[in-house]
Amino acid sequence: MFEEIARFGTEIAAIDEHGNNISYQELVTEGDKISQDIEKRSLVFSLCSNTIGSVCGYVGFLRNKIVPLLLSESLDDELLKHLIEIYQPAYIWLPSTKVTMFSQWNTVYEKYNYVLVKTQYESVTLYQELALLLTTSGSTGSPKLVRQSYENLQSNTESIIEYLELDSTERAITTLPMNYTYGLSIINTHLTAGATMLLTEKTLMQKEFWEFFKREEATSFGGVPYTYEMLNKLRFFRMQLPSLRYMTQAGGKLSPELHRQFAEFAKESGRKFIVMYGQTEATARMAYLPAEYSLEKYGSMGIAIPNGRFELWDVNQQVITEPGVAGELVYYGKNVTLGYAECQADLAKGDERQGRLETGDMAKMDEDGYFFIIGRKKRFLKVYGNRVNLDEIEHMLKDHFQEISCACSGVDDKVYVFVVGTNVTQELLEEIKEFVSKKTGLNKNAFTVKSIPEIPKNDSGKTVYTELEKYY
Repeated sequence: MFEEIARFGTEIAAIDEHGNNISYQELVTEGDKISQDIEKRSLVFSLCSNTIGSVCGYVGFLRNKIVPLLLSESLDDELLKHLIEIYQPAYIWLPSTKVTMFSQWNTVYEKYNYVLVKTQYESVTLYQELALLLTTSGSTGSPKLVRQSYENLQSNTESIIEYLELDSTERAITTLPMNYTYGLSIINTHLTAGATMLLTEKTLMQKEFWEFFKREEATSFGGVPYTYEMLNKLRFFRMQLPSLRYMTQAGGKLSPELHRQFAEFAKESGRKFIVMYGQTEATARMAYLPAEYSLEKYGSMGIAIPNGRFELWDVNQQVITEPGVAGELVYYGKNVTLGYAECQADLAKGDERQGRLETGDMAKMDEDGYFFIIGRKKRFLKVYGNRVNLDEIEHMLKDHFQEISCACSGVDDKVYVFVVGTNVTQELLEEIKEFVSKKTGLNKNAFTVKSIPEIPKNDSGKTVYTELEKYY
């Protein structure tokens, strides 16, 4: 990765929210300087932010065959120390504001408000094709990591560039953390295409984000379902954003109604809205819905990316070929990652998946070969003998009650619906219970509807369902 980006020379690779910029030649030079004293095949912890310093380190590590574990710079200190004890990195690349945390070790390089700290640990044994480590998207401080190879990164990057038709004129603004596989894929693809990254730590809930967007004439952004729920509440459709060309969505299933609304907006305004599907375990993307079908096939995750393919398996792992029959979604492609690591010794393991990923998602296929996610394999409950899809209930509620945020969880024979909103009354909670009872055909006693202060989310905007259990 990034071996050839120097050819873009003086073209601007990245601009940050403070007006600083860096060319491709400078990015290569500075990335190599950061890496110059680190032995190849060393393990480095990189505490990521959407800043020039963070990106420089990342590019330098990959170019020089150094293996980074990408973590959030806001990761809890105790969790970070736990990961360091388990994996024993030789170096840590982190914001200078956090360097006091590691005062027992030497700082060996500093640039762009980032510092490189050399630890006391010796180099660990790494599989020769291991390029990158990420936490699983549902975890924050878990020792469980996803092992990605150079082939994984390259094949996924090339595929996305192809189906999004990316070129050097694109100016993508960051809306997701770079330690999250979706946010990272945007950086990988745009830098490989010679485009410009607009780096900001601001969220789309802040006016500074939109000021930066307009000032630097952003052409695209990506978001998870939560992003688009917030955009809808911010009256995004009324915003004047003449530079915007396209929007992408992944990181979970967008409600069909919101999908339809954004697809209509894109069509009416001459833009593209592209829904995608992926997992960290597939380096990022497995499927996309071509923009021209976004409205016609709203609610669909689309078709396999170039050079990938899908199967649907029944409970006996037999391939389902008939349209409309639900099964587990199984993906094949060069972007399927090597496997997991849960301890330092696992970093030496080879390819355990051999290009096949059993996604854990349940899906159906229509007559045209387009796939529709209907829920997680483990997001099903048995309620009074009936199989209940929690994701399906959640999407129904979000479509019908757009003024609220909600999340569904539960145990067998009891579904919990948690609601957040400014005007949540007891009458509304009863209305929600009536609605979901009628839609599912289950007795109202099967449902408990509660108002809570907020829906727990991780850094990538996904609901942390385990944290809802305290409200049971």
